[in-house]
Amino acid sequence: MKVLIAEDDSTSRRILTAILKKCGYDPVVTEDGQAAWDILKQADAPKLLLLDWNMPKMEGPEICRLLRQERTSDPPYVILLTSRDEKGDIVLGLDAGANDYIVKPYDPKELQARIRVGGRMIELQASLAKAYAELSHQATHDPLTGVLNRRAVLMRLSEELERAKREKGRLSIGMCDLDHFKKINDTHGHLVGDNVLTAFTRCIEGQLRPYDSFGRYGGEEFLVISTASGKESDGQLYERLCKRVAANRISGPSGPVPVTVSIGVAEATEQSCVDGLLRAADAALYRAKAEGRNRVAYAHGSKADQAGDGASELQRKSADIRQVCAAEVAGA
Repeated sequence: MKVLIAEDDSTSRRILTAILKKCGYDPVVTEDGQAAWDILKQADAPKLLLLDWNMPKMEGPEICRLLRQERTSDPPYVILLTSRDEKGDIVLGLDAGANDYIVKPYDPKELQARIRVGGRMIELQASLAKAYAELSHQATHDPLTGVLNRRAVLMRLSEELERAKREKGRLSIGMCDLDHFKKINDTHGHLVGDNVLTAFTRCIEGQLRPYDSFGRYGGEEFLVISTASGKESDGQLYERLCKRVAANRISGPSGPVPVTVSIGVAEATEQSCVDGLLRAADAALYRAKAEGRNRVAYAHGSKADQAGDGASELQRKSADIRQVCAAEVAGA
């Protein structure tokens, strides 16, 4: 572990360096506060600091205050070194942000013990940060496929929709549903079904662009969020995804398992809300299923729909007829 020594007295620097090396630490040595601060701004800066109180250019307590103002998730552990032994000075140093305070002349064994405490605190902090990162990932990602879970992908959609409105950009969503997935589970078993879901997500992720987002909406349904920048249009993206999934071969116990996907696409407008977009994409997905699956259908009013990019006038009329029939059945 690297330890920063910031001490203007050359004799003290040599003693501290010898103590740290004896304890197995890697000392990084400087003689003034500004040089210490410059080191601490580097990406690989030491996390355990021995700071003298009185130094040229910047004093130890001032460095402590600057460090605490940054409010990072992994702040360094600071031991303040000084000849000031008044209670008021100790309080002042700790209030400035020091974790520990040792008065000169210090006993080498006591200093070593305090350094070991600091090292343990840094290791504990790193362990907690790792655990937090793992828990955060688990809270936002689907455990089977590793993509964003429903809550996280809907939060991403809300953020991207607000940004698209604010920046007057384009945004579309594609509701993806694996065709005949229940049949795959019933025929080959749930283990193969899980493999199909995982292979499907890898296939989609491999085709998405850096500015696209992707998550599991529920069951065998997934959501693609596209900000539609670049040369490729929305329609081209979703058609490409559909074709790529159909071309992908997934191994099963008795041979390849054919997998296709139906996609319902809706494009946002200035008046769009998250629920409205999802309803529009879901209705388009229903059309894609009704028209034979393994295809892309576009919500009414989307630019792809208006341009005839994948959804014909006949498709729209058929959907309208189905809606009228459904309403009559419901009212009967």
